[in-house]
Amino acid sequence: MLVLLPPSEGKSASGRGAPLKLESLSLPGLTGARSAVLDELVELCVADEEKAREVLGLSEGLRGEIAKNAVLRTAGTRPAGEIYTGVLYDALDLATLDTAARRRAGKSLLVFSGLWGAVRVGDRIPPYRCSMGVKLPGLGALGAYWRARMESVLPEAADGGTVLDLRSSAYAAAWQPNGELAGRTARVRVLHAQTDPVTGVEKRSVVSHFNKATKGRLVRDLLTAGARPKNPAALVETLRQLGYVVEATAPSRADRPWALDVVVTEIH
Repeated sequence: MLVLLPPSEGKSASGRGAPLKLESLSLPGLTGARSAVLDELVELCVADEEKAREVLGLSEGLRGEIAKNAVLRTAGTRPAGEIYTGVLYDALDLATLDTAARRRAGKSLLVFSGLWGAVRVGDRIPPYRCSMGVKLPGLGALGAYWRARMESVLPEAADGGTVLDLRSSAYAAAWQPNGELAGRTARVRVLHAQTDPVTGVEKRSVVSHFNKATKGRLVRDLLTAGARPKNPAALVETLRQLGYVVEATAPSRADRPWALDVVVTEIH
């Protein structure tokens, strides 16, 4: 199973290992594209701090992120699973998984990124700031830039298995499975169900923070269980066995993804 994750805005303060080696990252078919984005991002941040802040959409308080981007070629690195520190990754808590589950994480988790395109959690990268929504002056909108390059690389990474898509819309724009692969894909959203104490009517809403935390726990549970669902229908059954309330909508065509709603009643 291949699990598609968004990155996090929150990242470790610094790397601590050897500098970046682009050629060592997973999905080597993206190396040239990564180099082009990296070159432009570093050049932008070195040459014009104010323009870089505008392009990257950073507040005045985040101006220090520009200095980090300026030294990306020489900065220390960590595994991507340690670099990303947001809500989803806190709930996933890769560091406390047992050895077998960490091995599964290294093989199955793929984190999308405006700078790297997509990386595995074991790939060593430096902290950076560059979301998929950024439009670089030379390369243009990164979502469109990566979409053209992912088409020839990502289907091979899926390797005939089920694809669990947990990305936000901005990162989903960088690549969408199509054809037979789309039929093996399940897109997930998390809904918070609340019952009105007066009317007894249930209302559902998407809660951003809890949405991320639930997705992190869901991935952790799948890794810990060693789940290898052969298709989206089997994935639904696996999640239910793990205690999740899942409402599934099967596609009307074989080349369309499944839609899974994970319904929760408590936010924590």
